[in-house]
Amino acid sequence: MATDFLLNAHKPTDPSFQDIIQIKQNANRGAALVRQLLAFSRKQTLRPQVLDLNETLNDLTMLLRRLIGETVTLIPAFGRDLWPVKADISQLEQVVVNLAVNARDAMPDGGKLTIETAAIKLDEAYAQKHAVIPAGDYVLLTVADSGIGIAPQHLAHIFEPFYTTKEESQGTGLGLATVYGVVKQSGGFIWVYSETGMGTTFKIYLPKMQTERREISRVAAVERCAPHGCETILLVEDDFAVRQSEKEFLILSGYIVLEASDGDDALRVAGEFAGPIHILITDVVMPRMGGAKLAEQLCALRSGLKVLFVSGYAEATVLRQGGIDLSTSFLPKPFSLKTLARKIRQVIKTGSSSKAASASGN
Repeated sequence: MATDFLLNAHKPTDPSFQDIIQIKQNANRGAALVRQLLAFSRKQTLRPQVLDLNETLNDLTMLLRRLIGETVTLIPAFGRDLWPVKADISQLEQVVVNLAVNARDAMPDGGKLTIETAAIKLDEAYAQKHAVIPAGDYVLLTVADSGIGIAPQHLAHIFEPFYTTKEESQGTGLGLATVYGVVKQSGGFIWVYSETGMGTTFKIYLPKMQTERREISRVAAVERCAPHGCETILLVEDDFAVRQSEKEFLILSGYIVLEASDGDDALRVAGEFAGPIHILITDVVMPRMGGAKLAEQLCALRSGLKVLFVSGYAEATVLRQGGIDLSTSFLPKPFSLKTLARKIRQVIKTGSSSKAASASGN
């Protein structure tokens, strides 16, 4: 969130503007990596959204060039008129990063890494030959390298968890297993072709999303804007720096903001405020009183109060706190300020109120 403020304070022509963007992107990639580990070890729920694959890969290009180094040439070959797909953008990015890093390691003396996209139709004849993939419309993502290839005895095992041909200090064996899991959870299919000394090619088939392309443009436009509001928000966050950043952003977005450092403080602030409070934004795990218990008590006192829970903990930990609806009233940390702004509007419009939140205290 701090980078959002820095970007707002600098013009695109400032020398440091691109550096701030890179810091923001690296922080987001780090957060995505944490989510990847949680997704594998704790089966964290994916959050699919409608995507233009070319746009997603284009945003990833700068990071990939840095990851693969100067001795590997990155060759983007993005097809035209792709259909939209539905996938978790962070996990899909991590799939590409994992494949790119593996390709780099397979080319110690340099080489070429090609990332290609295309819209393809698989007919019944192809489906009969490749029984795993049904006939239909797909967006094909191909990641190919000119590296050392994969030996036949290893090829059948590369998607198995903890299976790796790298030295113990160089690989965990989770990368390709996670790639496989994300692709399958996204409704897709993955194939690998490789010969020793001839390089390796991964082909990922993502099913066409039954959505008109104009909806992609509409979704992208919504993503780029941070909606404003005029409601009163009670912001409860025990991390002072995070709370101040969120408070400043929300005030700039038109909201009236009441702040509290924990559950007890929030009850005091709400009790002293005579006006309406439209939405409670609270951390889930806090000292003394957690967010679920706080929401239960405040919703009993203020009818119609909407609730947005936020947390940096894994979803399994959050669910143990009570009946928190992860799909509508929960936002995982870290998040951008624009994401927070959009989520607030969603919760105010359709999110949990006193009836739903009152069940979350046990």
